[in-house]
Amino acid sequence: QVQLVESGGGLVQSGGSLRLSCAASGFTFSMYAMSWYRQAPGKERELVADITSAAGVTNYKDSVKGRFTISRDNPKNTVYLQMISLKPEDTAVYYCKASRGRTTYWGKGTLVTVSS
Repeated sequence: QVQLVESGGGLVQSGGSLRLSCAASGFTFSMYAMSWYRQAPGKERELVADITSAAGVTNYKDSVKGRFTISRDNPKNTVYLQMISLKPEDTAVYYCKASRGRTTYWGKGTLVTVSS
């Protein structure tokens, strides 16, 4: 059974930091590209960052560059999103996604709320 379980969300003040984790099971994690998406109230889900399976090449949404860092620990089947200098506009439900070819798995999300 495939599972992606996000954790680490919560309420933080503007300028604060959080580290999100996404624990994967039920598939060969190291073979999948991993991504973090977010969806703010009333808005579409958007890509925040992703990391390739083998080389670990990363890519970021412009508005989070320099503040967010995506990383993965293949032996632990976990992907992380370190977030610093958080802003109120970062408030959203954050989802992790695993993808390989046409196969995609999603987690259920974790809520991040940044107060001003």
